[in-house]
Amino acid sequence: MITVQGKGVSAGVGMGPLYFYQRAKTTVTRYTVTDAEAEWARFKAAQATAIEQLGALAEKARADAGDEAAMLFETHQMMAEDLDYEEAIEGLIKEEKQNAEAAVDDTAAQFAEMFAAMDDSYMQARAADVKDVSRRILGILSGTVEGGIASEVPVLLAADDLAPSETVQLDKSKILGFITAGGSGSSHTAILARTMGIPAIVGVGDQLKPEYEGRFVIADGGTGAVIIDPDDDTRARMEKKREEQLRLQRLLETLKGQENITRDGKTIRIYCNIGSPEDVHAVLTNDGGGIGLFRSEFLYLNSADYPTEDEQFEAYKKVLSDMGDREVIIRTCDIGADKQIDYFDLPKEENPAMGLRALRISLTRPDFFRTQLRALYRASAYGHLGIMFPMVTSVWEVREAKKMCEAVKAELKKEGIPYSDHVQVGIMIETPAAAVMSDRLAYEVDFFSCGTNDLTQYTLACDRQNNDLGRFYDPHHPAVLRLLKMVADNAHRAGIWMGICGELGADLELTETFLAIGVDELSVTPRSVLPLRNAVRMTDTRESAQRILDELAADHHRI
Repeated sequence: MITVQGKGVSAGVGMGPLYFYQRAKTTVTRYTVTDAEAEWARFKAAQATAIEQLGALAEKARADAGDEAAMLFETHQMMAEDLDYEEAIEGLIKEEKQNAEAAVDDTAAQFAEMFAAMDDSYMQARAADVKDVSRRILGILSGTVEGGIASEVPVLLAADDLAPSETVQLDKSKILGFITAGGSGSSHTAILARTMGIPAIVGVGDQLKPEYEGRFVIADGGTGAVIIDPDDDTRARMEKKREEQLRLQRLLETLKGQENITRDGKTIRIYCNIGSPEDVHAVLTNDGGGIGLFRSEFLYLNSADYPTEDEQFEAYKKVLSDMGDREVIIRTCDIGADKQIDYFDLPKEENPAMGLRALRISLTRPDFFRTQLRALYRASAYGHLGIMFPMVTSVWEVREAKKMCEAVKAELKKEGIPYSDHVQVGIMIETPAAAVMSDRLAYEVDFFSCGTNDLTQYTLACDRQNNDLGRFYDPHHPAVLRLLKMVADNAHRAGIWMGICGELGADLELTETFLAIGVDELSVTPRSVLPLRNAVRMTDTRESAQRILDELAADHHRI
């Protein structure tokens, strides 16, 4: 028996034969072309095919793993037609007389090197993306068929790492789990594995030897252990663990339609985070009580130009109509930082996470903001709408945004266009400034929703995109938990509710803490609804509330 240790990034136990991913190899031939225009046309045809394929992959990812997974491929679509990328290839073909394959290969190497050299970790990650996009175009140009799994039985798939397109295209019925040499908890493979419910382990390095292929292996996505040729006792123990996990999953299915209520009678709302109208199906399938965060920026990311008022209205209307009488909270456009769009023509910034983004863009571009607000209020006539402003730091920002809301309602009323008079207006608490000022902000709005990803980043001065920071980026840090308690207390004093819509909301280690500090709503991915409901129903806050509050007051790091 051989045990290899990696990092578990998607829970579950996979058991079966080990199989090394067979990646199609594309050999780049190089020659001088005589008809540069014809060669450029050949590239453009391959580019168009690649964009079409990526669109199909986005839809497959959305069906398999939700909107965030689909966004990976929509980003790749934009990268494939990026003007700088295209112009670099055009120059090599038309000026240097390179063939299309050589031009794409050289441009990919140049752009990947440029991204990798940047200080920003998000931009560094784009190096892998440009390689993946270029590999797809090269495959189309050369007629190379994508690699895959040449196995008749399901396997534990091992690889150096897997690009998003490779992961999504695999036949999921043949995959018992992923094991990769590289990667991290935030790698594409890890994200897709979690959303698809497949066990995954990353970071095993060179510990998996080629001679292990075909041997029986157990992968524990919870602990990160990979066991080759397990003995009988280990195999029996892991089979029991797997059966217990499957039993729990079946148990969770029975919780559909049940209340989110603790043993001592405390109720909490469990809502869902989505990014497109197509995600409503997952919300309803997983019995989400409402939508606590609809990321409206995906409408902009998926468009070649600013979406019109009518285009936005139709999208918002569909979500509200499909959700019936369940609440839908739509966040106004949160572009900037790690979500950049060319047609916004935003200035280049040294630190975009702290620059012109989110509500700051809306307030400095009133026509743009007005268009979105008109679409939102028009859609409010078709359901139970809440509007939420992101990246707030000051009272004046909220008052300016509310003035725009009132102006839009006056316009619609004058034009005879129906809208609801019962739209709740709230803000995201994702900066330390907003948390500290929450005692005053609470009297300006109807609710708070805490974006814990950014709140942790700004509170701890840790870039959440930088995987090298490791334990320094700690969402369980007492400073973050204290801020959340302060926000909850200030919300309740003002008579409004407070929720959490960041990833921390689905962290079952903190469910008890959130209940103790008075969180009213948790908005999570659709797949997290039932596990979270189970955790809530197993909690008795009478036994823990005072202890947790005392520990927070004493600055005792309990997690």
